[in-house]
Amino acid sequence: MKSPIDPIENAKWQAKFKNLIFGFRQFGHGCGSAFGVHNSRVCSVANLKCPSRGRRNASGFTLVELLVVIAIVGILIGLLLPAVQAAREAARRITCCNRMKQIGLAVHNYESTFRMFPPAFLLNRDVQTRGSWSIHGRILPFIEQENLGDRIRLDVDWHKQVDSGVPATRINVYICPNEPNDFPRYRGGKPYVHPINYGFNFGSWRVYDPVSRRKGDGAFQTDRATKFGHLLDGASHTLCASEVKAYTPYIRNSVIDPGEAIPSDVGFFDGMEAELKLGPDVESNTGHSVWPDGRVHHSGFTTVFTPNTFVPYRHQGKVYDVDFSSWQEGRSFLRTTYAAVTSRSYHPNLVNAVLMDGAVTSISDAIDPFVFRGMGSAAGSEVFTLP
Repeated sequence: MKSPIDPIENAKWQAKFKNLIFGFRQFGHGCGSAFGVHNSRVCSVANLKCPSRGRRNASGFTLVELLVVIAIVGILIGLLLPAVQAAREAARRITCCNRMKQIGLAVHNYESTFRMFPPAFLLNRDVQTRGSWSIHGRILPFIEQENLGDRIRLDVDWHKQVDSGVPATRINVYICPNEPNDFPRYRGGKPYVHPINYGFNFGSWRVYDPVSRRKGDGAFQTDRATKFGHLLDGASHTLCASEVKAYTPYIRNSVIDPGEAIPSDVGFFDGMEAELKLGPDVESNTGHSVWPDGRVHHSGFTTVFTPNTFVPYRHQGKVYDVDFSSWQEGRSFLRTTYAAVTSRSYHPNLVNAVLMDGAVTSISDAIDPFVFRGMGSAAGSEVFTLP
């Protein structure tokens, strides 16, 4: 005899079955509609009529729609990225100009204090001079770096003051935010010196002749502190400082004397026999890597070539973009120092510069060479229109 069915228990089982069927139905609608696949097996299990093939759930995406959305997002990113990069470059360029403005003001404050501009490199007439302090070192108190200025003596070779830590100090005002090689040179496992991105105007070509004691024609000169009275072309027409690149490859102390004629051909130095300060690794290229040193290849520039001109020098199968110094200042009583130290920057198609009146300007790579050399000379009487 069969046991009687409990009506309460029977109702529970019917409710569970209905919930199971409802779950299958929802699964069928979701999968079939969202992916465009008709799930007849699920519908038959649930013993329900399958939905129409053309019908879709409003909350789903097809694969094609998803790919279209991804493509649109990619296009928007492609359009926005150059704009973002341009905005960042504009911000870095403004920062660079502000730092050059600080340098221009520091030079003016130095002049107001001492009634002269800082000398580029002071010589000892009796012995060879190795480490005369740069203009950068002489204006430290005027760029709010009195704490560094108080730790050094400007009348003592900077090499003898390395232990003070000042030569290895990174000075923010002297570094362009675009500079990728913003790190110190090391010696004996310790930071030794730090590079710069702003060089002072040493003129067009000749820097110093130790025999005749003739100086260069720039606003800043070796073994001489210039004054406003020396700027016969006018402070607003004479360059004070311009951008340079840290760790620039350069050649120095050439076997031949290049002579007084200013080179016009960028290939003039290619293959010249000289001491090479260049190589495949960054730290082998030591131009503008020593901010305390007053020599032109470390703290200055000349106007032989227009900004960002590529000056080739081939060595061991590689072509370097070089600077040139015929002989280091202070290392000979006979050899004249001629220099082609090009103004360069990481800003597209230009360099930033500050004039002797303190005004900051941008100079295009396409500037006329005559105009650029005219801006470099302090008393050349050139007639030109500023760019």
